[in-house]
Amino acid sequence: MPSNKKEGIIFGVFMCSGMVFVMSLYNMILHGAHLTFGAVVLQLVGTFIIAFLVESFVEPIARKLALLLPYDQSVEKNFIIALGFCMVPIMVLIMSVYGMMLTSLMVGLEGSLFTAYNKTVGLNLIVALPAQLLLVGPISRRLLAKYIKPETQRAEV
Repeated sequence: MPSNKKEGIIFGVFMCSGMVFVMSLYNMILHGAHLTFGAVVLQLVGTFIIAFLVESFVEPIARKLALLLPYDQSVEKNFIIALGFCMVPIMVLIMSVYGMMLTSLMVGLEGSLFTAYNKTVGLNLIVALPAQLLLVGPISRRLLAKYIKPETQRAEV
């Protein structure tokens, strides 16, 4: 886990990049979007910017919620899991609105807006939670520990 502001920002970039990649790929496959390489890159960059801004507001709220839950907070892994269970649903609720806007521009929406939103949230949640807890989170923490923390420790000496 990050131990200072710089590491927190870098960790956020790792997490956000990974989740944007996984969820964008999932949604492109799910909706059958046939995009050019340039369109995919543009969509990934735009989605990353939006997701990073949203994450910067959601993370402090999710952190406070995670600390309110009843679990052994002395075990870091427990906090990581609690934070994931607090953060991912909030991010999915917000980013699904953005995803629906992209989908409506690319392939259109089916049915009512309410039904489309509920379907989008459900489909995104079943992929986002395992992706964050089992794939993107562990990879991001490993990258932080291997490449960023040693640099930070050398700079402080």
